[in-house]
Amino acid sequence: MALNLRQKQTECIIRMLNLNQPVNPTGTANEEVYKILIYDKFCQNILSPLIHVKDLRKHGVTLYFLIDKDRKPVHDVPSVYFVQPNHSNIQRIVADASRSLYDSFHLNFSSSIPRPLLEDLASGTLSSDSIHRISKVHDQYLEFVTLEDNLFSLSRKSTYVQLNDPSAGDKEIEDIIERVVSGLFCVLATLAVVPIIRCPHGGPAEMVASALDQKLRDHLLSKNNLFSEGGGFSSFQRPLLCIFDRNFELSAGIQHDFRYRPLVHDILGLKLNRLSVPGEKGGMKSYELDSSDPFWWANGSLEFPEVAVEIETQLNKYKKDVDEVNRRTGGTAGAEFDGTDLIGNTKHLMNAVNSLPELTERKQVIDKHTNIATVLLGEIKERSLDSYVKKENDMMVRGGIDRNELLGVLKGKGTKIDKLRFAIMYIICSETINPSEAEAVEAALRESEVDTSAFQYVKKIKSLNVSLASANSASRNNIVDWAEKLYGQSISAVTAGVKNLLSSDRQLALPRTVEALMEGKPNPEIDSYLVFDPRAPKSSSGTSSSHLKGPFKEAIVFMIGGGNYVEYGSLQDLAQHQQPVKHVIYGTTEILAGMEFIEQLTLLGQKMGLGSSIATSSATN
Repeated sequence: MALNLRQKQTECIIRMLNLNQPVNPTGTANEEVYKILIYDKFCQNILSPLIHVKDLRKHGVTLYFLIDKDRKPVHDVPSVYFVQPNHSNIQRIVADASRSLYDSFHLNFSSSIPRPLLEDLASGTLSSDSIHRISKVHDQYLEFVTLEDNLFSLSRKSTYVQLNDPSAGDKEIEDIIERVVSGLFCVLATLAVVPIIRCPHGGPAEMVASALDQKLRDHLLSKNNLFSEGGGFSSFQRPLLCIFDRNFELSAGIQHDFRYRPLVHDILGLKLNRLSVPGEKGGMKSYELDSSDPFWWANGSLEFPEVAVEIETQLNKYKKDVDEVNRRTGGTAGAEFDGTDLIGNTKHLMNAVNSLPELTERKQVIDKHTNIATVLLGEIKERSLDSYVKKENDMMVRGGIDRNELLGVLKGKGTKIDKLRFAIMYIICSETINPSEAEAVEAALRESEVDTSAFQYVKKIKSLNVSLASANSASRNNIVDWAEKLYGQSISAVTAGVKNLLSSDRQLALPRTVEALMEGKPNPEIDSYLVFDPRAPKSSSGTSSSHLKGPFKEAIVFMIGGGNYVEYGSLQDLAQHQQPVKHVIYGTTEILAGMEFIEQLTLLGQKMGLGSSIATSSATN
């Protein structure tokens, strides 16, 4: 059985909702207990894509509240708390217990609760004489958000800015790395796998890989560790965990994409598998896009024009099936199938009745995607997004763009952010930057009242990388010294992306590199990558060993500093087109739309005193 993160996390949550009792094959506890669920905002986001209200009812949850809301006592009922282990939540739990809000308290923390907080909980409930109400305390190791079977996010906001901030101190960087490591540890504990870890040399990727390796080693020393059960992967071979940071390939976070899933995320703001779009009759309509939606599941990776054709095909098939049912039951051909016209041939009546829910559901899915596609089409036409996609792809392949064409785009259709993204893609894709051309681009951006801080920031990184790539070792050291003064912590991360910033290959660097790592054959692109095996003796870590050679069937790819649906889609394509089919899970510190990543680059540019002083908010218009 392949690694299925969504299924594993859902199973853990269901067990938690059933007071951590074993669950029978139907997915419910043997003894039904009515209970109240209390969560914080972070854990609400964990639950939201996995558990719906009807599922809560099924598991005996009658009421559910945010922990910071004022709540009335509910006697003779147990409560299930699912919260992050932090000081404010512990204080609130102690206050709730001392007020005897509920009969008993089953406390579940999203990650391991630190000892000082556990002591605060014990002393607080002791002093208020309410410790007898605390039934159980569990570390659940669920501090991540699973959006699809193979997609997760740690929901760590602004990690890219924090790691690349020139003013960030060692302690701040270490805290961020520790939080990322804790989140990754939760993912591995949920999957019950100890992977072999690979990462590029230097930067946040190595810092996370090294710290995670140590955390796993320390944990494996205890007898009853979370990985002793083993199971969960398809063979005796362990999976590969490939860790990268956003500077490995900046372009994937910035470029426009014409595939359905990235388009919906980028243009319509898909969050936690939900979005709102204007309805046909005015007002906003909210939709859920997850594995329960067969159309989204099947067509998310298609280009937008193909999706439009598929919607039309599905609609025609639906009409044909409705006509067939009406014909068999003596109804009117071409009528909407609402169940009122079922007369005539009783032989087919039962079949028609049975097909009614399935047809109704199909129609709802078609209507939903027709509405989404209509809104997308309006945005595409208004902003000439198809033109942006084509020209960016051409730039990546050719390593540049004609000056007139470049300035034409910047003075044409599109939002300020679209133009800024295009200008940054020009900087990333150009093999050499013509100073007068770059000035003309900046002038065109300023003319459109765009804050150029992000553009200046990427230009600075690019010029630094070009200098590093062409310098001999003596002058390279001087550049690094100078850059460390300028960039503070970010220099190792910045220099890690030299090759990919200079790359003009159309294929994204990430799937290409992951493919090479999974093959495990000698390859100059990855020979310098570090290896960490938490199960091996410490001395052998960091170097390649014979049992670490591939090919690997399963991999977890983790991007520090923000991921996106473009990379997710490209990795799923890679996995599906391998022979035999591989399995790749993609995770990131947070999932960012192009505009959100640009905002982080803008902030970094401003912190370094670059760019114009136009407010960031104006750039989003």
